[in-house]
Amino acid sequence: MHKVAIVTDSTSYLPKSLRDQYDIKMVPLNVIFENESYQEEKEISAEDFYQQVREGGKLPKTSQPAVGLFADLYEKLAEEGYTDVIVITLSSEISGTFQSAQSAETMVDNIDVHIFDSEISCMPQGFFVLEAAKMAQQGQAAKVIFSRLTVIRAKGIPAYFMVDDLSHLHRGGRLNSAQFFVGNLLQVKPVLRFVDKKIVPYEKIRTRKKAIKRLFELIHEDVKPEDKATISVIHANREEEAKEYADELQKDYPNSEIIISYFGPVIGTHLGEGSIGLTWIKE
Repeated sequence: MHKVAIVTDSTSYLPKSLRDQYDIKMVPLNVIFENESYQEEKEISAEDFYQQVREGGKLPKTSQPAVGLFADLYEKLAEEGYTDVIVITLSSEISGTFQSAQSAETMVDNIDVHIFDSEISCMPQGFFVLEAAKMAQQGQAAKVIFSRLTVIRAKGIPAYFMVDDLSHLHRGGRLNSAQFFVGNLLQVKPVLRFVDKKIVPYEKIRTRKKAIKRLFELIHEDVKPEDKATISVIHANREEEAKEYADELQKDYPNSEIIISYFGPVIGTHLGEGSIGLTWIKE
């Protein structure tokens, strides 16, 4: 009899209520302020992270989980009677988390480990995790679940992120000084997306209001009012604003489930406070 565990890393930013509901295990990535390292979700919350960045003024570094964290979790799951574990990580092009999960696989031999590169991050990654967890609760075999995830990945999950504060992209090396200066002068709000496992520019839009409007245009181009979809509003320390957008989307799409998620410390390091994202998956 097979028993399948579902594991993800912390950058899927699934609300804890959903992780608990579907018995999803989580391995944290790290943010490092000077010499102090914190495991996101466990040792530092998103709210505390953004406050620390504001007060300190310095951008932290980020790092993948230690191989030992994955290995210890695999061992623990085996002891609990799991025969298989499916590990769903953020894109292997923006983090070494996938490689850490792989390295840990060689350290255990009493559980079958299946590692899936979501090729994306944040709540789009969470969509893969939720699908896998629901299938595991239904008693589906690991190979069937993994095959389903591969089909979803091939179709692609639309995800667009509006960056409100260019300083994070500048300090992270994604904008040179001239681009940073001109962008701030013109109130440019870049819209980003994932292509070939990487975060890349999609459009440059002037003013936050127009950038948010563009995010809504992008979902309206793809999802019809009668469609049944799961839609997520993702925010970087802008919960009340995200709730307003979620309410608006629920009116636009009465048959859809709307989930509010967030950009936690690791992804927030690169996008910055005030960022807003929209992602969706249709049934």
